[in-house]
Amino acid sequence: QGVDCKVRLHKPPPLDTPLIVTKISSEQVEMLHGDITIGTVWATELVLDIPQAPTLAQARRASEGYLCYEGHSYPSCFVCGPGRPDNDGLCLFPGPVDDWRLLACTWRPSSDLLDELGMIRPEIIWSALDCPGFYAAAGEALVPVLLGELTAQLRAPIPGDQELVVYCWPLGKEGRKLFGGVAIANQQGNVLASASSVWIELAGK
Repeated sequence: QGVDCKVRLHKPPPLDTPLIVTKISSEQVEMLHGDITIGTVWATELVLDIPQAPTLAQARRASEGYLCYEGHSYPSCFVCGPGRPDNDGLCLFPGPVDDWRLLACTWRPSSDLLDELGMIRPEIIWSALDCPGFYAAAGEALVPVLLGELTAQLRAPIPGDQELVVYCWPLGKEGRKLFGGVAIANQQGNVLASASSVWIELAGK
């Protein structure tokens, strides 16, 4: 918490593989796999116009319209995959609230995602800010994309003992780049974390 960060992925991160973190400057680090640069991280300032959060009831109804309960390209995705056994994952399934200008779902983190104080671990919050941005950016078209950049702001520790609202909205398109915004709010509508993401549409798809 306290420092906004932007992560740019240069290569798909290898799974279950330790990466070397190298400090480039006081505000920049690189993540390396051998001599291959996987990603770069900068301290930055997230500037994002965040819509009002939907209510819990709106988010629950919206999730019924999630497009990928069937036919998900990666059904075991930790964040948004419906095919993980026993709800092992974040189970974030955003659907349109009224239309495709705003999507939402609810989130009740499981106990294994919390730290010793009962707060959601920061890396889990970053995960929750990832995939929803795709659904907002791609909309009902669901074009095949890869994540290019994620800029996030974690405003305060998030308790894991309550149901949260995760919501997202499109931020436009530029060539093969699609942009999405994501926020996590409590039941009172207070935004606790937010992010903007850049998605790259795969060429020839």
